[in-house]
Amino acid sequence: MTSIYDFSVNNIQGKSVSLSEYKDKVILIVNTASACGFTPQYKGLQALYDKYGSEKFVILGFPCNQFGSQESGSESEISSFCELNYGVNFPLFEKIEVNGPGAHPLYEYLKSEAKGILGSKGIKWNFTKFLIDSQGKVLARFASTTKPEALDKEINSLIS
Repeated sequence: MTSIYDFSVNNIQGKSVSLSEYKDKVILIVNTASACGFTPQYKGLQALYDKYGSEKFVILGFPCNQFGSQESGSESEISSFCELNYGVNFPLFEKIEVNGPGAHPLYEYLKSEAKGILGSKGIKWNFTKFLIDSQGKVLARFASTTKPEALDKEINSLIS
């Protein structure tokens, strides 16, 4: 794979989606969980999505149960939780693994394009964020502790 647009993923309803559908948009990819100390970041993510709209910007949420079993629900439970508790209406996808032998190929690509602290590849926790420009280039990785609102200036400069 040579671009983020080469990947297909299943949305939370189980339908295959080619990431090429998001060409010409700035993309923020986040591994999420419903029972994590960082779960309130859904509010900040939704605020960014509301601010920039879906014409030039999109957030792609990937539920993951690899960190403390903090996303143990089914896809329908995850979808309902996000909508009811945080008003999430950005695209959510099926639960995936982001590390180890079962890691989704998309995450293997993201981790190779934007390494973590000290060059590490592994995702450390839920709500790790990857920022991708409108040409599909992975620009940066942000730790779980980076609040979505802290990315506002970077997203704005990429969209403007």
